[in-house]
Amino acid sequence: MILPIYLYGQPVLRRSTDEIDSSYPDLKQLISDMYETLTVAEGCGLAAPQIGRSIRVFVVDGSELGEDYPECVSFKQAFINPQIIEFSEDKSAYSEGCLSLPGISETVIRPKTIKIKYFDEDFNEHIDEFTDFKARIVLHEYDHLEGNVFTDKISPIRRQFVKSKLSNIAKGKTSARYKTKRNA
Repeated sequence: MILPIYLYGQPVLRRSTDEIDSSYPDLKQLISDMYETLTVAEGCGLAAPQIGRSIRVFVVDGSELGEDYPECVSFKQAFINPQIIEFSEDKSAYSEGCLSLPGISETVIRPKTIKIKYFDEDFNEHIDEFTDFKARIVLHEYDHLEGNVFTDKISPIRRQFVKSKLSNIAKGKTSARYKTKRNA
């Protein structure tokens, strides 16, 4: 089922999320719905707060990015209760966008490599290291679980430039090519 993506201004996007356990109701269906929603929206990651759930779950699918980022060709997985345990000192800058902030893209500086501990959808624990674009996707989605969006990481002067766009999104004065949930 395709779920509506919550847009900037929805309170759930600013809340820190709660861990879940394997008894979370219909978790596999939720993850499947998140993948379907992500595919229709043509994104590469989707966090539970973006569909109105304040839980520590996100999915990534970098397969469409494979031509430009070969390491992402088979990068499709769910992350449950993730905890980043290590960041590299090396950083890289790249222009990011977000399904919850349609029409906005800005350069964000992030660590090039991360180590993350998480559970997959079968609740098997993993500790993996991701670099370059894989790390960027994971960090972007992880931020959503902490109640942050990518514009929180841009310079103050750039934040001033996007302030009116963010305000318009929050007021429902924007459109997206996918199903959305706006402020009431």
